[in-house]
Order: sequence, then C-alpha cells, then structure tokens
Amino acid sequence: MLVDFDPETPIDRNGLRMLSGDECMALLASSPMGRVGVVWDVLPVILPVNYVLDGDRILIRTVAGTKLAAALQHTVVAFEVDGYDPFDHSGWSVLVRGPAAELTDPVDLARISHLPLRAWASDEADRTMAIEIALLSGRTVFRGPGADGDGTLWDWHHGNGHRH
Repeated sequence: MLVDFDPETPIDRNGLRMLSGDECMALLASSPMGRVGVVWDVLPVILPVNYVLDGDRILIRTVAGTKLAAALQHTVVAFEVDGYDPFDHSGWSVLVRGPAAELTDPVDLARISHLPLRAWASDEADRTMAIEIALLSGRTVFRGPGADGDGTLWDWHHGNGHRH
C-alpha cells in the first residue's frame, strides 16, 4: 500500500512528507511484516517479525530469546514497517516506540486468540509480545519522474508540476 501524495501536508527538513497518526495506523494495519529494534548486550539488534495490530498495540508471537527478554523487562523498543515502489521512487516508513511486555493474562490471551497471529519462523512460538504504541511517526517520499537530484519534490502525482 502506497500513500497518496498530498501537497497540503507538512514536509520535514529532509524533504519527506510527514504522515498523520491516522495514516500511520492505516499503514501499520496494512502490512504483515515489520522489524523490532531492541538493545541486547549493549548493542542494537533489529529483527524481522510478522505481527498484527490490536488497537493501540502491536502483537508478535515469539519464543524465548532476545525479543521476549526485552518484553519481560518492559523495555522500550522500536518497531518499524515500510513499503516502497521502485518504479516511481516512492515509499513510506512508520516508526513506533513504546514499552514491550509479554501478554500473560488469560482473558487477554483468549480475546486475541481469533487474530491471525502465527509466527512464520517457528511453530514453537507460544508466547505473545505486545508493544504499546507510545510514540508514532511516519514519513513518505515521492520522487517520481519530476524529482531533482537534490531530493526536491515535484507534484507530478497531481499533474501540476509544482516544486515542494
């Protein structure tokens, strides 16, 4: 899913269009794969995961290991999901930051049991990690056939050829 280019939304100092909270949530809901970033042995680790969005949290099935260890300590983690179109050089990225925790409440586990949350990497993934969406941000870029080499955006998407 790509984000429509809207010339009315703010552009950050790097020339990227900032996404609204609603756009970020829609993009999070549209993708089954993302990356979770944790600190392990004082070094950053980024791990690919499949997930589902459950209201204001991201759910991941996992086994004992790095991700679960972070969740058990209620560590603040990063979660990122993105998409791109190599033809028109457009893309988007959504970043979530928030505390991770293992879900252990039987009522909560029963409530989410109907969600399409199955680990792709291991049939033995029997634990559920939740990341609370405490901080949410997103950016999109559309360079397309009218972009300058310096990253200046041209509004070719809407056909008027104006610089942004």
